[in-house]
Amino acid sequence: MLNDVDDEFLDGTRAFITYMRPRLKMYAKLITGNIIFKKRVTGIGIIDAEMCRKYGATGPLIRAAGVAYDVRRAEPYSAYPDFDFEIPTFPEGDSMARYRVRMAEMEQSLRILEQALGKLPDGPFITPNVPKLIKPPPGDTCFATEAARGRFMVRVVSNGTNTPYRMRLRTPCFANMSVFEEASQGMMLADALAVLGSLDMVIPDIDR
Repeated sequence: MLNDVDDEFLDGTRAFITYMRPRLKMYAKLITGNIIFKKRVTGIGIIDAEMCRKYGATGPLIRAAGVAYDVRRAEPYSAYPDFDFEIPTFPEGDSMARYRVRMAEMEQSLRILEQALGKLPDGPFITPNVPKLIKPPPGDTCFATEAARGRFMVRVVSNGTNTPYRMRLRTPCFANMSVFEEASQGMMLADALAVLGSLDMVIPDIDR
């Protein structure tokens, strides 16, 4: 991080939380309860927990299949152990469940932001005396975080120099996209498009 957060940033974040909360209720009233939307996505594109495990799908996909898996809880890192938040799950596994998971997660994100603002410590924000070039010891390490679309992993193989011998980014979109062929078999094209939308793909991300 180049610069420390200032009062303007903190005040703006608090203002955004205040602004966003009522809008979530408005979105729920406008979309979640809309009969046309419900008929278009309910029961469409069932992706159960077993299918998620088979393809390595994570994030909202597996939570919409009833599995409360979140890297922030399963493999806690950073300040997440200090935050109180829920892992939204829905058992249906359909496009509606994936939408509902994401709606619920926006509320949990606001909840985490509030706690982070309250726990923000004073003092320096950059660790002193960190070398500009890091030479990790030879070895193979992998670390995972919870990204917006699921489990994001970074693998680094070091040979003791400041240039990784090998580095691999494992983003969730490729695995999440892999379920589409099986989940969409035999359905109408319009339904397939609804399912594809519920997967929330970032297409360039798949190329990684």
